[in-house]
Amino acid sequence: MGHGSSGGGRLRRLVREFAKFGAVGGAGLLVDLGVFNLVRHVTDLQVVRASVISTVVAIAFNYVGFRYFTYRDRDLDKSGRTREMTLFLLFSVVGMVIQNGLLYVATYGFGWNSPLQNNVFKFVGIGIATLFRFWSYRTWVFRAIPDQGAVAEAPSLLAEGSREPKARQRVG
Repeated sequence: MGHGSSGGGRLRRLVREFAKFGAVGGAGLLVDLGVFNLVRHVTDLQVVRASVISTVVAIAFNYVGFRYFTYRDRDLDKSGRTREMTLFLLFSVVGMVIQNGLLYVATYGFGWNSPLQNNVFKFVGIGIATLFRFWSYRTWVFRAIPDQGAVAEAPSLLAEGSREPKARQRVG
């Protein structure tokens, strides 16, 4: 197979992964905003505290979605799952700081504290944090398992590569 066909397959897998990530993330967005507004409506908690609660609920929801839908093909043993959950929580907390940090600055730094402004800046914060989360989850948490065909093909590719310089030496 040429490089073009494997690159096209890689691109299709990335697009499919991004679509699944987006589906889970979109549902998580609804959970986050729904819980945020519910907590704000039924309690007297400050904006950022309510947002932290809703973010934690969304993180738990998203982990289940990512593990069992988006990245279900990347199954792990028990020790791998512990590592995965630890890294997921670490990067989720960083994302939570990004998202709620923006809300904090908008609310307490600029005084933008109406329900509409709170939701707009929570939404923008989620968007910025999502970019970080997509990169960190796919790079560190739910790492791809090598394609079995590519792994089986590797020794023959290495053998061909080691013969190639000798052939060039004879020609030159």
